Parts: sequence; C-alpha cells; structure tokens
Amino acid sequence: MIKAIGLFSGGLDSILAIELMKEQNIDVLALNIVTPFSHKRDKDYLDKIERIVQNLGVKFKILFLKDDFFEILLSPKYGYGSNLNPCIDCKILFFNKAKELMIKTNSSFIVSGEILGQRPMSQNKQALRIIEKETGLQGLILRPLSAKLLPETIAERNEWVIRDKLLDLSGKNRKEQIDLAKKLGIEEYFWPAGGCLLTDKCFSKRVKDLIRHQTLNLNDVELLKLGRHFRLSNQAKLIVAREEEENKMLFDLIKNGDYLFKPLEIKGPLALGRGNFNNEIINISCKILAYYCHKDRKVKIGYNLLPENNQRVIETNCLDNNNLRELRI
Repeated sequence: MIKAIGLFSGGLDSILAIELMKEQNIDVLALNIVTPFSHKRDKDYLDKIERIVQNLGVKFKILFLKDDFFEILLSPKYGYGSNLNPCIDCKILFFNKAKELMIKTNSSFIVSGEILGQRPMSQNKQALRIIEKETGLQGLILRPLSAKLLPETIAERNEWVIRDKLLDLSGKNRKEQIDLAKKLGIEEYFWPAGGCLLTDKCFSKRVKDLIRHQTLNLNDVELLKLGRHFRLSNQAKLIVAREEEENKMLFDLIKNGDYLFKPLEIKGPLALGRGNFNNEIINISCKILAYYCHKDRKVKIGYNLLPENNQRVIETNCLDNNNLRELRI
C-alpha cells in the first residue's frame, strides 16, 4: 500500500483531503503541527482531535515546534501578512517537517488540505510554487481539494491516485466542503477561526513589543495569551489577569526573579511583574492592579520578589484612565 503524510489541522479541509486519499487506498499518517502561536491547545482540544482522528481511522502524530518557529518569526524570508504572520515561511517549515517524516516512514508523498485562493498570502499559485521549490518537494505535494486546478503531481502521474476522483475547489466559499462532509458523514471538526494568533492585530502588537524589549522565549509567549499587558519601561512590564482561571494560569508561569502582586483584604486579579523593577515602577504596578480591584477607594496591594517570601504592602489609589491607556500594550 502506498503511504503518505497528511498535514492535519483538525479542520474540515484537512479531514476531507485525508478522506479522499483513503477512498483511493492511500495509507495516511496525519501530522498535526503546533507552534507557540497556535490557539489554545488544552485537554478539550486534545480530546476532540483524538476523536476526529479515531473517526478518520488513520495513524496520528503531534509535533510541537519552538525554536525553529521563533527563527522564522524574527526574520521571515518572504515577509509577513497583514499582521505578524509569516505565512509562506511557516508553510515552508511545516512542509519541511512533513518531508522529514515522509523520509523516516518511507512514505511516497505529502497530502495537504489547502485550497487554491482560500488564503491570499500562502494559497495562491505563486506561493505554492515557492513552497515546493524551497522544500525540494516539487511534484510531491498533493492538494486533493484543488488538484484539478493545479499541475499534475507525481502521485497522479504514477497513478497512485486517480486525478478524476480529486476536486477543483477554489476561493473562500465553504459550501462544497460542508456538503461533502454531510455526504461522507463527517460531523465533528474544528471550524476555521484563524488558527494562528499572529494573524490577530492586538496579539501581534504584544509580540512586537516583546521582540523589541527582550528575547523571544516560550514562557514569555505563553504570557502574551493571558490578561492585560502594560509596558512600564524598556526593561519592565506588568501582566494583570482578567479572571480566576487566568489567575491560576498566570501563577503557573511565574519564574524566579518575577514580582507577584495581589490585592489584600478584597478579591481581585493577580499581576506578574517581569524585568527590572525599582520603587517607582513597583508603585505604578500597585496602582494599575488597584484599578482592577476597586476604583473608588484605596486598596492594599501585597507584593514580593520570587522566590522570596517576605511580602511588602502598599496602600494606594488606582491609576487614572489616561495613564493606564498610555501604558497598556
């Protein structure tokens, strides 16, 4: 049986691409690639993607990227999209990882659920040619949903798959995919919701601030996904949680050398201070936290530098709205 690697997001397009391969007796290994900027990947996500894979009846592998993704984010050869999304470079990285797995598993080609014209930066004919050239995968990437609109691949020329059984989809309209899913009995999949946080304008602003002021690392990126962020100086920032769940997540990301701020005597959010904090910045941090605890009276804020346990207390009014907006990222 011919084997292939299927790039698999859990979205409908990647599911359909694999289903079309199964119909032609191709043994597909589904590869799910996760970057530090993928949307939340919690237990619910893992449970759902496992159910989807079980329904597909294929083998499955998750690959977590970190340093190699940071590298292309800092200096993408083909630039960014509308925000900080290096889409073409990201695709090149994904296909290179799939290529490594293809060689390792003695597979014959790679399957992708991409649809021509669906994403303007990375799913046009020129971008597809660039990706194949950069990865050395000319003719080895089959996109079953748009195959009839694209040059014939090696899999088609060798008749591992029959071209007439592939599709000619293009553009952003998803009606045909949804109709096909109903026909195939596919009910569970992830709806498209901008799987990469780097396509989000507000999140990209936080990433740019992080790059300007400190080294990009996984812990700092995870912090970007939480709370309200404030730039207090070139060497200091504050993150204030928004809810009880974020309090727990923020606490889990605290490192030695960070400051932990919390309200005393009343309920309220935690705040994490990272960087070089002097007395002035500590006072501003307490005022910011007080703003989210009680705007009409003074609040006692406790703080300590980890891993020390000697908590200090400042009683303060909240920061005014104008100054708050100026500091917020």
